[in-house]
Amino acid sequence: MSASKLKLLSFSGNSRVLHLTWLAFFISFVVWFNHAPLMVFIRDSMGLTSQQVSTLLILNVALTIPARIVVGMLVDKFGPRVMYSLLLGISSLICFFFALAQSFEQMALARFMLGFVGAGFVIGIRMISEWFPAKQVGLAEGIYGGWGNFGSAAAAMVLPAIALLFGGDNGWRYALGLTGAIALVYSFIYYFSVSDTPKGSTYFKPKKTGAMEVTSKGDFVLYILMSIPLYAALALLTWKLSPAGVSLLSATASQLIYALLAVLFAWQLYHIVKVNKDIFHKPVPAIHRYKFKQVAVLNLGYLATFGAELAVVSMLPLFFSDTFGISAVQAGILASAFAFMNLVSRPCGGLFSDRLGRKRTLTLSLAGAAMGFFLMGQMDSSWPLVLAVLVTMACSFFVQAGQGAVFAVVPLIQRRLTGQIAGMAGAYGNVGGVVFLTVLSFVSPQVFFWVICTVAALTMVVVQLMDEPRGQMAEVLPDGTVQMIDVH
Repeated sequence: MSASKLKLLSFSGNSRVLHLTWLAFFISFVVWFNHAPLMVFIRDSMGLTSQQVSTLLILNVALTIPARIVVGMLVDKFGPRVMYSLLLGISSLICFFFALAQSFEQMALARFMLGFVGAGFVIGIRMISEWFPAKQVGLAEGIYGGWGNFGSAAAAMVLPAIALLFGGDNGWRYALGLTGAIALVYSFIYYFSVSDTPKGSTYFKPKKTGAMEVTSKGDFVLYILMSIPLYAALALLTWKLSPAGVSLLSATASQLIYALLAVLFAWQLYHIVKVNKDIFHKPVPAIHRYKFKQVAVLNLGYLATFGAELAVVSMLPLFFSDTFGISAVQAGILASAFAFMNLVSRPCGGLFSDRLGRKRTLTLSLAGAAMGFFLMGQMDSSWPLVLAVLVTMACSFFVQAGQGAVFAVVPLIQRRLTGQIAGMAGAYGNVGGVVFLTVLSFVSPQVFFWVICTVAALTMVVVQLMDEPRGQMAEVLPDGTVQMIDVH
């Protein structure tokens, strides 16, 4: 079956599941980024300082780091149908809380909790991998990710106009509440419209839960090392919110969070050892092995691409408004150009991965992203606005093609762990978002763009360590027989 056989215009079989699932992701992304294009209204209505605005932007991506890890485990265990429905339902209630917030503290808490909705991405990655074969999975995951990611562009284009339509100081509240209502309704639609696998297929679950299974001693060490940045990013965020930063947290609260992060890391270490202790006594049969370095490279690839997009989508409306002196609605529409490219670029990254090779596509995407951010770093008020938008769109094409290339590989590493691998790579995207937005709070937007450029270039070098997926992977059926799944 070739990649070209994917029937996009059909609403039956696996195409139906693809359309229903990207729409679930689209809605979750609208809810996750509904505040960014309304930030000018929110700032003026609530009298927020620039530090408080940057704090809300960072908080929005913080909880997604642990949420993607946890949701990745839960989706491997309970299946994507139940998990997506639950996620949309719960996040709609948090969205209502943010829309009704009366103080900065309430807004900060709601925005932090709304980071949970960003974990929706992981759920769909597992769903699509169940319904599409290896020769189509790159394109299918690219369409899922790209069309769903477009939710942030849709929010940027539509929500400021909806806020103005409702009018008054509270127009932004009604616009936000509307997105929550849509999520709540769709949670029921999704639950009653899909199944976890095609009829007659087996939904493979991890043999053990609590941590990812690895298959060698070297991979065990690498897994622990790759877990550290997830906690370091949350510690960085805590520092940003402490008296050393914006003083949202007291010194005592900050110390408590640092201690909690240390306890959580120790708890994860315990589970990593518990799940993988057998590899120290007897080697894993060659047929069941996979290389964790594949996961590590994809983690860094997603940090450089999705991390950059998270940060840029959050700051771009305000950047365009301040740099070119345009209105909030105009800035929202122009800034949406970055996320708008998702419709085409992420599926292209997946399609090129299926056709040209996964490693080559990821390398070229990162090279283009590095060049794009270098040019964005030159951007100032002397630039024609049209040129600024075109450079932004060109840069975003490569950034999102890179995201498509990363998730064209994720389902081909180990099927039963797809949710967890997607969760870890996805969490690294959020680590990138937290790090880049923290950098932005200290430097000019131009330097911010150059920092991302440097990270993309370094990641392109690291990608050369990745192996191109070949042959088959083995999964064990409930009756003990081994099923071979093609990965190319």
